[in-house]
Order: sequence, then structure tokens, then C-alpha cells
Amino acid sequence: MSDKGRKSPPKPKFAMYWAASCGGCEIAVLNIHEGILDVDANFDVVFWPVAMDAKYKDVEAMEDGYITLCLFNGGIRNEENEEMARLLRRKSKVLVAFGSCACEGGIPGLANLYSTKSLLDTVYSTVSTDNPRQIRPQPTYKVPEGDIRIPRMEESLRTLGQVVPVDYYMPGCPPESPQIAAVVGLIIQALKGEAQLPPTGTVVGAGESTVCDECPRKRKEKTITVFRRMATYQPNSEECLLEQGILCSGIATRSGCQARCPSANMPCIGCYGPPPEVVDEGARMLSAVASVVDSNDPEEIEKIMEGIVDPAGTFYRFGLANSLLHRAKV
Repeated sequence: MSDKGRKSPPKPKFAMYWAASCGGCEIAVLNIHEGILDVDANFDVVFWPVAMDAKYKDVEAMEDGYITLCLFNGGIRNEENEEMARLLRRKSKVLVAFGSCACEGGIPGLANLYSTKSLLDTVYSTVSTDNPRQIRPQPTYKVPEGDIRIPRMEESLRTLGQVVPVDYYMPGCPPESPQIAAVVGLIIQALKGEAQLPPTGTVVGAGESTVCDECPRKRKEKTITVFRRMATYQPNSEECLLEQGILCSGIATRSGCQARCPSANMPCIGCYGPPPEVVDEGARMLSAVASVVDSNDPEEIEKIMEGIVDPAGTFYRFGLANSLLHRAKV
């Protein structure tokens, strides 16, 4: 048979799913610009609800392992998120925890500081809500067309890796475009036999040190006598932000972003998660801050530390759900 009459082999299958997150990771994939054409050229997109009309039953009908690569962004907050995580794990050869929320819990993970009841009370019963009949979400609701099922909220937000085995982790809020393009490119090369995938469980598209090691700012011996907020202080653009009293998480955050935030005169907020060998990013940050407070007087130390307005939201902004704490006792 001539090459002209020979059928091309079927392309690998690509899927992407959005759980408990803001949706920025979906936009980040589109931000790889022309690289999206490589995705289209090398993959058949079989499931991507934000970009195509696809139903859960379509995924259920697929053979196990049918999807070659699935980028799963967002944490697991409700029954639907968990059902989809387990379903896509069965159907996918390579499952990637894509972005901070899937890897570490992200901003939605801060809800673990409160009970589900208190969260719902705030949403449906406070002065900013027009809800005179005090209607609350119900697991099922009867309408003429049948029963509507509303996913039940879990008591805690969990990371993807706390629910199902994950092949690779790609941190970032959202992951940077070059990071996405490089990882997708590596998988395409591996499918062609031109490269080898890293070991299962590897953090991909990120570095092995800290943001401080990438940061171009000048560093001296850190001694802090006051903590400042960006809303009231304009930092020097060349000196270490932490040495100026600005809480910068670069000292406890994995490298790989090229220190984009500190380079733009903004503190690192920790979206790449902890560096290798660090179990708890928040504890590491707290320890680092405590070691540079320039005082031995307990009263003065307490006054200095009062400058940290929201310790939990600062030290565990992205990683509470994946931390040793995981959640508050409520």
C-alpha cells in the first residue's frame, strides 16, 4: 500500500478538568500562544468542559487508560470533584496535578480554617445576602423534569494527591506559559520515543532550590525590627524585600518562576509550594521569620510580630490543605 493510502495512527488523547479553583489555569494553557497548535497537532482533545461540549457520560464510556494526558486543576471540595478525580484517574495514563490548587490546595484551601456550616452561614445568612426565606442548597431538588442533584460540600478541601495517585505535579498560580509548553513538549517527545518521562511523583516545570536563589535583589544579613504592608510602604527596588520588613515567601518557596514577583517589586506569595525536602511551607516560613526578628525582648518581639496581620493567610496562603495542619479544629 502506498503512503498516500495508509491511515495515520490515532493521536494520543488530551483532557483537562477544572475542580475547586478560579479558572486561571485554564486561561494559562491558552497563554502558551502558538504552542496550543502543538497540542492540537499531537493530541485529540477528548474532554475539556471549558473549551468543548463534553459530558461526564462521555468519559465514563471511555476505556480505562484511554486518555493519554490529563491536566487536573483545582482542589477537591465537593462530591462532584471527588467523583471526577477518581474517574479521570482511571481513564488517564498520565494524570498531572496542574496548578497550586491541585498540588497544595491553593487559596480555596484557606476555607479549611472554618467549618462547612460556618461557610454556608456566611454565604446565605449574612447582611450582604438577600435570602429572606433562608433557602439553603439541598442535595436533591424535585422539578417537573426530574430530580436535580447538587454536589454536597465536603468538610475539608483536599488536594488531588490526597484523593487519587498523581503522576506529576506542576505548581504555580497559574503555571507559567513556558513551564506548560516545556512540559507538554516533553510528553510529546516521550510519546514519540525521543525523550524519557521523569519518575512518578516528580514536580515538573519547577526548580530544586528556592525563589531567593533566583531573585536578583541584594541580600545582607537579615534583621527585622518592623513588618510593613505593601499598601502603606513603597519598597526599595534593589534590596531584599524581607530585609525591608515586607513578608516575602521566597525563602520557603520552590524556585522555577524566575522570581517574577520580587523582580516586579512585589513579594513572593508562595504559589510554587515548598522546595524539596521541606514538609510544611508555612512552618518553614514561620521559622525563617522568627530567626530574623532583631530583638531579645519578649514585649518588643510581640509588638514586631503584631505587624503580621494575617499569619495563617500569609504563611499558608497556598499550602494549608497540604500542610501538617491541614485544617483548623472547628
